Amino acid sequence: MHTIDLAYVGRGIHEELVAHVADQEGYYADEGLHVAIRDGIDWDIRRLRGAATIGLGRAVLSRLTDGIGWTMLSVNTHRPLFWFLGRRGLESLEDLRGRRLAVHAGFTAPGCFARIVLRRHGLDPDHDLTCVVRPPGDYGMDLRMLREGSIDAAYVGSTLAPEQVAEEEGLRVLAWVGDHFRIPTVGVAVDPAHHSPESPAVQGLVRANRRALATIAARPDLAVDYLASFLTRLTRAEAARHFDKYVGPYFSADGHVDLEVAQEAVDAVATELGVATQPAAGIYRS
Repeated sequence: MHTIDLAYVGRGIHEELVAHVADQEGYYADEGLHVAIRDGIDWDIRRLRGAATIGLGRAVLSRLTDGIGWTMLSVNTHRPLFWFLGRRGLESLEDLRGRRLAVHAGFTAPGCFARIVLRRHGLDPDHDLTCVVRPPGDYGMDLRMLREGSIDAAYVGSTLAPEQVAEEEGLRVLAWVGDHFRIPTVGVAVDPAHHSPESPAVQGLVRANRRALATIAARPDLAVDYLASFLTRLTRAEAARHFDKYVGPYFSADGHVDLEVAQEAVDAVATELGVATQPAAGIYRS
């Protein structure tokens, strides 16, 4: 039996759902793999290099800024599961001008994506609004800050369902990042200096990941059951609506990458970071 660590670098269904399905459905075991799913959120990049990683976004930023040759072997979705939530009275991203936004740091993948989307809506994140830097998590404190009025909007991830939270808290969903910026962000990536992409462990991991994606596409009822186990504030009907809106239509059934979308995304990230871009074909294996 082969052994490999697989690290997620963010919480929520965006990072965890596909690996959870592969684990629970026995797909790793079928490949003769012992996969240790690790919490790599606080790992520095040196430690992360020793594992396969789910976080393709962080790996892309690292490749562009650190020169590490991360190779993306399977892609779960091209539409990042992050949303902008605003207080009552705000109806669009343009309404954030002069407001206070809780958001991840710009050197992180989700924070970089947020800045790209803001710029596409005519907002300079460094001058047109006040960015309150917040770490990723369950966003409970961000919701508290919205209630208290210390911020006007928050950038949140998939540890919650935006429509359900907005309805309960009297908020507005201002935008879904996946509607405005596409990038292959989650899946399986390795640093070839530590794990050969052709090794039996890595290839088995990729096959299991793609099998889990195929299961999510072919058995949506099962996928909703798993999704609901993460989003425990939702009824099953609400979980099904969340799946139908954000997961079912946009998660890949085979793990393959759209290199045209990937190149546009890599170019946009490089521009935001102020570094040289790279050919997507050298980063992602289609």
